[in-house]
Amino acid sequence: MGKLVVLSLDGDFQQQGFHVRLEIGEEGSLPTLQMTGYLPVDSELSTSLKDHWQKYRNLGSPARIEKGEVIYGVPISEQLKECRDSAHELGKKLQKWLDSEQFIPINNRLREELNPKETIRVLIRTENTQLQKLPWHLWDFFDRYRKAEVAISGMDFERSDQVPATTGSKVKILAILGHSAGIDIEKDRQELDNLPHAETVFLVEPKHHEINDQLWDQPWDIIFFAGHSETEGETGRIYINPTDSLTIDELRYGFQRAVNQGLKLAIFNSCDGLGLARDLHDLQIPQIIVMRDLVPDLVAQNFLKYFLKGFAEGKSLYLASREARERLQGLENDYPCASCLPVIYQNRGQEPPAWEDLYSFRGERPSVQTVLLSSIVVTSLVMVVRSLGLFQPWELQGFDQLMRLRPNEGLDQRLLLVTITEKDVQSQPKEERRGTSLSDRSLAKLLAKLEQYQPSAIGLDIYRENPVGGEYQDLATFMKTSDDFFAICKYDNPEGDPGVPPPPEVSKVRQGFNNVSLDPDGIIRRNLLAVESPSPCQSDYSFSFQLARRYLADRGIFWEKQDNNLKLGTTVFKTLGDNAGGYHNLDSRGHQILLNYRASAQIAETVSLAEVLRDDFNAELVRNRIVIIGTIAPSFNDHRWDTPYSRGQFSVKTMTGIEIQAHMISHILSAVLDNQPLIWWWSEPGEALWIWWWAVVGGMVARNFNVLRAVLLGTGTAVVVLYGSCWVLLIVTGGWVPLIPATIALVATSASVVVYCRLQSDQSN
Repeated sequence: MGKLVVLSLDGDFQQQGFHVRLEIGEEGSLPTLQMTGYLPVDSELSTSLKDHWQKYRNLGSPARIEKGEVIYGVPISEQLKECRDSAHELGKKLQKWLDSEQFIPINNRLREELNPKETIRVLIRTENTQLQKLPWHLWDFFDRYRKAEVAISGMDFERSDQVPATTGSKVKILAILGHSAGIDIEKDRQELDNLPHAETVFLVEPKHHEINDQLWDQPWDIIFFAGHSETEGETGRIYINPTDSLTIDELRYGFQRAVNQGLKLAIFNSCDGLGLARDLHDLQIPQIIVMRDLVPDLVAQNFLKYFLKGFAEGKSLYLASREARERLQGLENDYPCASCLPVIYQNRGQEPPAWEDLYSFRGERPSVQTVLLSSIVVTSLVMVVRSLGLFQPWELQGFDQLMRLRPNEGLDQRLLLVTITEKDVQSQPKEERRGTSLSDRSLAKLLAKLEQYQPSAIGLDIYRENPVGGEYQDLATFMKTSDDFFAICKYDNPEGDPGVPPPPEVSKVRQGFNNVSLDPDGIIRRNLLAVESPSPCQSDYSFSFQLARRYLADRGIFWEKQDNNLKLGTTVFKTLGDNAGGYHNLDSRGHQILLNYRASAQIAETVSLAEVLRDDFNAELVRNRIVIIGTIAPSFNDHRWDTPYSRGQFSVKTMTGIEIQAHMISHILSAVLDNQPLIWWWSEPGEALWIWWWAVVGGMVARNFNVLRAVLLGTGTAVVVLYGSCWVLLIVTGGWVPLIPATIALVATSASVVVYCRLQSDQSN
């Protein structure tokens, strides 16, 4: 979306100066900035402007004007030099005026608010005819802002609430080729004939009633005039044949009819057109392109050629006009000031159209059956590609993004993390640690401290495959007999990792493996709750499941197996299948569930080993909570894991092992105690139906809009609705439904219907 800059100027050069009002805003929106300023009296600029255009007219170049005054007896080379010099002097005085002290606040604010990379329309609103003839493009503002172009507008405007929709498969152009004595308008005709997706009706030296009939009988997108014209006083006049001329007022009702039927642009490729533009502006014609003064035939032809080429190729009307105007500089050796002549006269209440807005990209609307057939074909292809797993990386990334958009849930008050930091490790004698991060002595003291505050359970997320030293029998006894103490092991895997046995003192019912399931991109999205015979572990259940089970048992909630699924209370943890959600050909061995991370930058309250040992913490953080003890010291290569939150709002790049275990426990507890929805997915037929539905939506969008830009906007809106639907389903119900495949199906079906319509339109034409 581009920017609109409006400079409204009211006053005169000789006595008052000009009161200036600046407005800046997005295209199609109300201004976001308004301020006032002033441009001082400058009679020298006014005189220079008059002198320049008089010198220009004295050249007498072959122009599209019926009557022209030529001064003879002065060498043409001298006249050309005088004209160029006066143009240069006019540009300097214009810049000096715009650099005046009173205008500096507006000048500076413009450059602060606008980005040189933005597309910018600059609208000069004024009723002062001298201001309208100024070469505003010479303002140094346009040297820096290369995507900006200036237009003129009157002070009055009317915003049209309803612009007739484009329905034709071609741009409808009414070309009036008027009196052409001394000029070659055949070149203009050739340029119009060569336009893509355009149908031009030519009126060659017509009568008044012929023009009027065409304006009334059918809608036009563009009206074009080539021939002689001039401005008499404040009124424009066109010469339609060798004997007749007309003012715009004599075609008033016809032009009003054309505007009501959707006229978007009038091009008067003829001389001295500002008077015509003012009259046409009063009729609310949206955009008008005219020449400021006399226009040499070659200049008029080249401007039309350059402008139509750029506009039809997709450039905006303003940028196409700027490019065409600047290309005229190549003619200024023979035709001075050629690049100063073309000007857009704009109705402020209308946005300029793009070329593709002027025609429907298709002829007859395709049938619903065609849309349905296209949607079925696209859906079938999407499902085949999806079954091969080619969409899986994108689907998993889409899942991550939706997860990151969930509202912050805050700390889990049922957990406490006790971390072994690098400082904690170094504070323990190395010989006591025996190659671990936590010595028997430190562990014994830590457990004694924690037990006195009555935790619900204690989980040691540190490998301890060696027995407790003989001098710490109290610790060994506690580990053997305490119902609240749990420890980890690690089962082996086919890649050659032999695993890590559990502590010898801990019974099977209080052991749990801490293995994690990594996706191909290295992210943990799944929680493995149970496996069969996980050697060298003795327990079939994970560390997180064991701790959650113990916490829930204290609250009268027990677990059981139900149809090969684990059930805690009334909550059934459904195991992942080979093709669950966005996964395809997943290694689904064991009892795996999707891990519903807690949406929080920090999972739970955290204290260090040193803080606990010196009683520098709140004891209530322990009472009735699950306490997890784990190492975060880099010297012990504590792994940092990637998660769906490695990007996004919480800035959690990676998580330590103890944090991963905490999220797994929190997920289980939230599902059972807080009724947090478990993440679910549809069967393959259900997902296919969902994808097909969005394919139909894309096809119907393309079917019901005529203009390609509207199709793109409608398709984009549908994608946003699809994204929002997937987000709501995940947040509210826990549903992981196909986002990426549905988006591809929607866009592909929309595109296929557009292509079909294009082909049909080309064949019919």
